[in-house]
Amino acid sequence: MNLNANLRESVGNGPSRVLRRDAKVPAILYGPKTDPVKLSIDKLELEPIFKSGAVAQKLLKLQIDGIDGTRNVMIKEMQKHPVSHQLLHLDLYEVSMDQKIKVMVPVVVTGKSVGVEQGGMLQIIRRELEVFCLPGRIPEKITIDVTDLDVGDSFHVEDLPLEEDVEVAADVNFTILTILSPKAEEAGAEEGEEEGDAAEEPAAG
Repeated sequence: MNLNANLRESVGNGPSRVLRRDAKVPAILYGPKTDPVKLSIDKLELEPIFKSGAVAQKLLKLQIDGIDGTRNVMIKEMQKHPVSHQLLHLDLYEVSMDQKIKVMVPVVVTGKSVGVEQGGMLQIIRRELEVFCLPGRIPEKITIDVTDLDVGDSFHVEDLPLEEDVEVAADVNFTILTILSPKAEEAGAEEGEEEGDAAEEPAAG
């Protein structure tokens, strides 16, 4: 996706508030081989990017007004107002297309498992995974088909059907999801009820 920006010289809270009143967002561009560059970006430029979802995974073609050529960047960090959720600042990170990067990718489950059909419950432990890949090969999502999973079965990181040039940055074969047995669900519910009953009892004395 394309993103246009302008250079800005002024810094500080005052100039940043002026930019926001003019429907612009202060930003900074940096990278391993990039000196920090202060920018301002029109909010209208950002709307299609945010509407497309998975902002942190998007590879953007940045064009800076007055500078020839485009840069391959990703949104590294977003600062928002804690109450109004207004976008206050953006950090853009310039990437090299021939160097792998780490990025978080959502996990999506498909199918209905045999275990769930028998009364079990699907428990997703990791809803996002950190992958290591080239910027141009970032997967939109990691899909796991749970159809054949029975009660007590688990799906681990080593079970993932990943492309050859996409890796999961993990030192251990951790569990991504599992199918809990109905007994485990009932035990959890009973423990919750007992805790609730104990809380209702008046303190002695």
